[in-house]
Amino acid sequence: MLTKLIVHDDYIPKDRKSGDGFFITISGNVGAGKSTFTEVVGNAMNFNTSFEKVIGNPYLEDFYEDQTRWSFHLQLYFLSQRFQDQKRIGILNENHIQDRSIYEDVEIFAKSLYENGKMSQRDFDTYSELFYCMMTPYLVKPDLMIYLDGSIDTILNRINQRGRDMEKKIPKEYWIDLHNRYKKWISSYNQSPVLVVDIDKVDLLKNPNQADVLAKEIKNILQNQQQIIAG
Repeated sequence: MLTKLIVHDDYIPKDRKSGDGFFITISGNVGAGKSTFTEVVGNAMNFNTSFEKVIGNPYLEDFYEDQTRWSFHLQLYFLSQRFQDQKRIGILNENHIQDRSIYEDVEIFAKSLYENGKMSQRDFDTYSELFYCMMTPYLVKPDLMIYLDGSIDTILNRINQRGRDMEKKIPKEYWIDLHNRYKKWISSYNQSPVLVVDIDKVDLLKNPNQADVLAKEIKNILQNQQQIIAG
């Protein structure tokens, strides 16, 4: 089985109007294949796409050299970029797939840095307060979260294959910690239904025909959600 749909009992469907675009956001560890999934499946569904800004990120390389020194700066930069992206998605109100969700910023990365002593209590409190102040009044919730899940071996192999030198310098334990945090976080996420995609079995670069299969399943999920809300 390539996928599994999860809808938590406490999930409350967001308000939708006739003609509203569907908003899908992609989550998963570094190296899971979010950008590829966004591009390939977005094209297959004829959805607009937006991507996490890695190339040209002014803090990322410094962060991988010294996480304690640059953690707060990097997280604020990502939060700013993703807030602007998600606000634009809400304004345009068109069908859209987003590479990495804004929820991961605080629940995975900032929390990991804080709990591992690489972000101070003061900085984490400031960042978290800003995050939650921005979320509720200004940002549209996704109609579907797609979570790219798989073994830590698959994650590490993909990180090595894409060959970013700054990522290769990071100890394996860092990626394992993020991997475990994702497992815990996605089990309690309730802002939207979650489609879990098994990346041990799904590789859109090696098997591009899988994109059409996934696109069809995603469209069915969105249509069913729309019928439930309308009903």
